[in-house]
Amino acid sequence: MHLKHLSLVNYKSFDSENFEFDSTINCFVGQNGVGKTNVLDAIYHLSFGKSYFNPVTTQNIKHGTDFFMIEGLFEKNEREEKVICSYKKGTKKIIKRNGKAYERFSEHIGFLPLVIISPADRDLIIEGSDTRRKFLDGVISQSDNGYLQNLINYNKIVTQRNSLLKYFAANHTFDAVTLGVYNEQLASLGTTIYNKRKDFLERFIPLFKEQYLNVAKKEEGIALHYNSKLHDNDLLTLLESSLEKDRALQYTSAGIHKDDLDFSIAEHPIKKFGSQGQQKSFLIALKLAQFKMIKEQTNTTPILLLDDIFDKLDEQRVAQLVKLVDDDHFGQLFISDTHADRTEKVVKNIHQSYKIFNL
Repeated sequence: MHLKHLSLVNYKSFDSENFEFDSTINCFVGQNGVGKTNVLDAIYHLSFGKSYFNPVTTQNIKHGTDFFMIEGLFEKNEREEKVICSYKKGTKKIIKRNGKAYERFSEHIGFLPLVIISPADRDLIIEGSDTRRKFLDGVISQSDNGYLQNLINYNKIVTQRNSLLKYFAANHTFDAVTLGVYNEQLASLGTTIYNKRKDFLERFIPLFKEQYLNVAKKEEGIALHYNSKLHDNDLLTLLESSLEKDRALQYTSAGIHKDDLDFSIAEHPIKKFGSQGQQKSFLIALKLAQFKMIKEQTNTTPILLLDDIFDKLDEQRVAQLVKLVDDDHFGQLFISDTHADRTEKVVKNIHQSYKIFNL
């Protein structure tokens, strides 16, 4: 699978722009602020129906205009697929595939598998558990649409249960029967999601460790652990035992929406004890394991976006990274960088076709 053509109208910094891409490597070079990352984000937008860097849709419209449109022409399984993502202020965002609009965006997720490596990935280490859950759920959802639908339904029921808890508090009342219905629905969906996460991580973690060794060239005792209260109790029991706490807090305090991934090095949190280099290697290993996992599960090589990758690694490490992907017979690679000479030197050494766009 590869992206042949990209058209942008009023997207972020672009008025109107068209790109014709090489099927293997494409590099965007130029000074900071010229829109390199915006092009990569537009490609991400076509895959996921949202921006990687700013999920607030209205903030992706070019200043002074009231709509944006992204159009991509892909080749997948020897046929062309045209995907359009558009949004006008005051209306709903629309995603179309070959002229037909999706009723639910979730139906599109996984159709155009994609992995991005960006300086923004550091949020996986420094931010809260919500960021790491989104990463985990995003990887699984690209190859399992049923998982994504279960997750959407679960989150809806959590919202409804929270509203009921607030209603109880505001009106000094309580309805055990209605709450029990929500508990049973959450227990059923949440247990399914938990088992999928657990099974996925059993396969993902060895891949991650293998990729860390490839990137860092030494083991360093890195580890990734799935942290969930469902390891020790079933979800229905957890919901029932946390009832008084939930009524006081007015929200659901137990469930798979509280799970986390623990990142460690030498049995200590990498956030506090990992060097900057170790943290960068950790994050790149996560993303490369994601790349390999999606490729295995979908039989489609994901598009790989490397945003400002020299911010993460020195030139030698970048060359090594690109070679790692090349050895895996990658599909299509997009790179952004501030130095054209540096980028061209790296891509020349892997003997693949490439295009460089000076922005």
